Amino acid sequence: MHRILLIEDEAQVAAFITQGLREQSFIVDAVLTGLEGEQMLREHDYDALIVDVMLPRKSGFAVCRTIRTFNTSVPILMLTALDSIEDKTEGFNAGADDYLVKPFDVRELLLRLQALMRRKTTQEQGHLLTLADLLVDTDAKRVTRAGRDIELTAREYALLEYLMRNQRRVVSRLDIAEHVWNNELRTESNTIEVFMTFLRRKIDKEFSQKLIHTVVGMGYVMKEGK
Repeated sequence: MHRILLIEDEAQVAAFITQGLREQSFIVDAVLTGLEGEQMLREHDYDALIVDVMLPRKSGFAVCRTIRTFNTSVPILMLTALDSIEDKTEGFNAGADDYLVKPFDVRELLLRLQALMRRKTTQEQGHLLTLADLLVDTDAKRVTRAGRDIELTAREYALLEYLMRNQRRVVSRLDIAEHVWNNELRTESNTIEVFMTFLRRKIDKEFSQKLIHTVVGMGYVMKEGK
């Protein structure tokens, strides 16, 4: 079941889109402002975003640019009443993946979303994930750093692959518990912290450039630099 974040300040348009998507079994979270949308995306995983250009206080273009600073992979479909090449160019330059001009048929919206999500799935099925000198071969389940093989347990590997697929994006304990442990951990368990320590020892300890970072109060992020 796909989860969509809708950022749209016009109540009628938001209701129209939400109803159409829910009829097709999508889970939809709808917010009115870009700032709310940015916060929702930091806290939850979404399969795609729908972002209106004409938002209060912060335009959809600006929202899109902000989102791309911490999430480079989520597909973004922009909605607008503006149909000029200049406006479309600005949207794509801001990081949008597709552009739909109002008014539109909800069936076309669904087709555009499905195409974007298929494209993302195809990209994620590529078997090599890289960050700096770290390489994860998802077919062979092989991990190397600076050309040196790193031996991981099955759970350590699953945790690393999840972090690598979400690199440069902060993932919370809840995200990790859901995707790596299938929500099987008790709330009070420190299992995730223990495995992050194990993983750091193997991935980062012997290298000056650290790739696994803690974001206090929020979770973890896989990235270069501090």
